[in-house]
Amino acid sequence: MTDRYATFVQSAAGRALVKRLGLPDPPRLRRFTPGDPLLPAPFVLSGDGRLTDRVRRILLATGATMRDTATDPTTGTAEPAGGAADTTAGAADRRRAANGALIYDATGIVDSTQLRQVYDFLHPRARSLASGGRVVVLGTPPEECATPRQATAQRALEGLTRSIGKEFGRGSTAQLVYVTGDADDGTWVSLEATLRFLLSGRSAYVSGQVIRVGSGRATAPTDWHRPLDGQVVLVTGAARGIGAAVAEVLARDGAQVVALDVPAAGDALAAVANRLGGSAVQLDLTAPDAPARLAEHLAGRYGRVDAVVHNAGITRDKTLARMDPDRWDTVLDVNLSSQERINDLLLERELVPAGGRLVAVSSIAGIAGNRGQTNYATSKAGVIGLVQSLAPALREREISVNAVAPGFIETRMTAKMPLALREAGRRMNSLAQGGLPVDVAETIGWLTWPASGAVTGNVVRVCGQSLLGA
Repeated sequence: MTDRYATFVQSAAGRALVKRLGLPDPPRLRRFTPGDPLLPAPFVLSGDGRLTDRVRRILLATGATMRDTATDPTTGTAEPAGGAADTTAGAADRRRAANGALIYDATGIVDSTQLRQVYDFLHPRARSLASGGRVVVLGTPPEECATPRQATAQRALEGLTRSIGKEFGRGSTAQLVYVTGDADDGTWVSLEATLRFLLSGRSAYVSGQVIRVGSGRATAPTDWHRPLDGQVVLVTGAARGIGAAVAEVLARDGAQVVALDVPAAGDALAAVANRLGGSAVQLDLTAPDAPARLAEHLAGRYGRVDAVVHNAGITRDKTLARMDPDRWDTVLDVNLSSQERINDLLLERELVPAGGRLVAVSSIAGIAGNRGQTNYATSKAGVIGLVQSLAPALREREISVNAVAPGFIETRMTAKMPLALREAGRRMNSLAQGGLPVDVAETIGWLTWPASGAVTGNVVRVCGQSLLGA
């Protein structure tokens, strides 16, 4: 589905009208293409915390260029809003001077008065960020802090990063990454995986998020360009839309994809599987024997499944007063209960090995609620509950579990929305546009990487920092 307004805004006439009337200004987002450099310009790294040296080594190893804070010429430099072509005098110099990312290690902050250090770093560079640039602040989980004052200061970083995501513009994003103080080898691998995701174009529609990197099993790939080589990944609801995009991204990253959908979608499912060199499984997940049939298929053909992506979902919208029991039961069964049954049997039969990953698709409706979708919102909030309850339970088995919560994504489903609601969904976020299925797929891809194994218990919104919900 085409966002005609966003296309118009990129034209000369559109830019003039937006500026004159103060209309929403959707920037052109920096999305991932294989072979792209991690960042479009050098990064600046600062802070007096426990992660600075490690992060410097990680980023330099990716081929990214670091700009020294002592000689940084970019303070106060600005690019035009929206990422438009800059044809003014000195434009080339400004582009050369722009920063691709601003990264601050705030783990050394132990008192609220020290938050001034983050301001002193970001304030003079706020206008220097390149179009599609990234801001990442690193902190210590408040629950791990030694004193209440330290915990207070670390929690304050969430307000900082979420505000930056709404202020800096030009398609930039801002995230807070809490890194455990009980770090092990898995922590460092997963921190690298997380930085590679957040700084690259893979995270184009992810902003204002708080991500926790813990300790545990995580394995760095031989080739970061193919982080899923040798991995068997199941994707449910893979025949079309977001599910098909997920399957495509995982296959691109090296996975052997097992694509699953209902028999009625068999032709579309086969086309996806054949295009990607994967296998297709036609199965109604709500059938009583579905978990056993799926487990037998995976065991017989692959002997295991390294990652499971629970994407299958439906809507049956009505206000609660008008909703018949079948609409309630069907949505809850497909979107939530079937996931529980599948997980239970795959885990019971030990088909998900140590180092395995479970990723479930929730929704911002499960966070904020939505009129006319009590069944859907209940099921998607339940997915969040599933992640939060399973994460500690599976830690001993070295299996991670996370969720993504999409916002307004351009799909056939959102194309059927009334125009006013569709436009509101597109514009009511920090990036002033809807996301694409690939944006959800890239986020799921990162969470399925073996390198992300120490990232668990997270719910990552893919919503352009929607104004709805937390």
